[in-house]
Amino acid sequence: MRLGVLDVGSNTVHLLVMDAHQGARPLPAFSHKEELRLAEHLVDGNRLSQQGATRLRTFVEEAMRIAEDKGVEDLVAFATSAVRDAVNGEDVLAQIKADTRVDIQVLSGGDEARLTFLAVRRWFGWSYGRLLVVDIGGGSLEIASGNDEEPDVAVSLPLGAGRLTRDWFTSDPPAEEEVRAMRRHARAEIARTVGAVTKYGRPDHAVATSKTFRQLARIAGAAPSSEGAYVTRTLAREDLAKWTGKMARMSAARRAELPGVSVGRSGQLLAGALVADAAMDLFDLPVLEICPWALREGMILRRLDILPMSRLSVADQ
Repeated sequence: MRLGVLDVGSNTVHLLVMDAHQGARPLPAFSHKEELRLAEHLVDGNRLSQQGATRLRTFVEEAMRIAEDKGVEDLVAFATSAVRDAVNGEDVLAQIKADTRVDIQVLSGGDEARLTFLAVRRWFGWSYGRLLVVDIGGGSLEIASGNDEEPDVAVSLPLGAGRLTRDWFTSDPPAEEEVRAMRRHARAEIARTVGAVTKYGRPDHAVATSKTFRQLARIAGAAPSSEGAYVTRTLAREDLAKWTGKMARMSAARRAELPGVSVGRSGQLLAGALVADAAMDLFDLPVLEICPWALREGMILRRLDILPMSRLSVADQ
C-alpha cells in the first residue's frame, strides 16, 4: 500500500510517500519538502500571518497533486509546534481543509513524543530494553522513556532550536551573555523533568532523532547521509561540548560550512547544540545513538496498526 505523510513542521513542510504494509518496514518512495519556516510567521500575539497561511495552503495544494501522481492511497497530515502555538492555527487549518479537503491534525507535544518513541522502538526492537528518546525540533524538545511501544513518560518542552534562537539571540554570532542566559534557561526547563523521567529507571539505550541531532553528529564525525540509514551514528557528549563552544563563536554563515550543516539550519544550530548538551548532561548520557526514524515514521506505523488487513493486502493479490 502506498501511504503519504504530510508533516507541517516549524521549519519544514514535508510530504513523504512510502510503500508500507503490516509486518514490514515502511520504504520511502518519494519526498517533497520546502522550508516554509512557519514559526517565523507568528506575529501580532502569536498569530500565523496571512503570508504564512497562504504559503502553507499553496504547499498543501502542490503536495496533493504530487500525492495523486505518485499513487498515494491514504494520507496522514499533521502539524506540530508552529501551528499548535498559533492562536489562529485551527482557523488556518479549517480554511485549508475547506479549500483542499486535506484535514491536518494538530498534534500535542505529548503525541509528538509518543509517536517518535514508537518509531524508535520499532527501529531498534525489543532487545534494546528501556529506551530514552530525545528529539529537538524547531519549536519544541520531546523526551520519552519506556520499555514498551507506549512510553512510561512523554514530555514536551518549548525548547526548539528555532524558537530559542528567535527568543534569546539578537546578534550573529550571539553575545556571550545571551548564550549563557539561554543555556541557563534551557537547563532549568529540562531539569524540572529529570525526576519524572528517571523514576522509571535508567535507560538501557539512549537515542536521539531529528535534523538537529543528525547535523550535530555529522559535525562530530558521524558518517554522512550518503552512506545510508543502516550505518551506526552516535554523538558523544564530550564531542558535543567541544563543538558547542566552537559554534558559539561562529557566525551562521561559518556554521553552514561545517560538514552536514545546511544554510537554512545553521542559524539555529547553536541553540540546538545547547539544548542537546543540557539534555545529555542532566540525564547523564555520555553517548546518544542517532535513529533515522522519527515522528513521520511513527505516524505511518500507527496508521498501519489501525488499518484493516483488507486495505493492506494488495501486494499479495
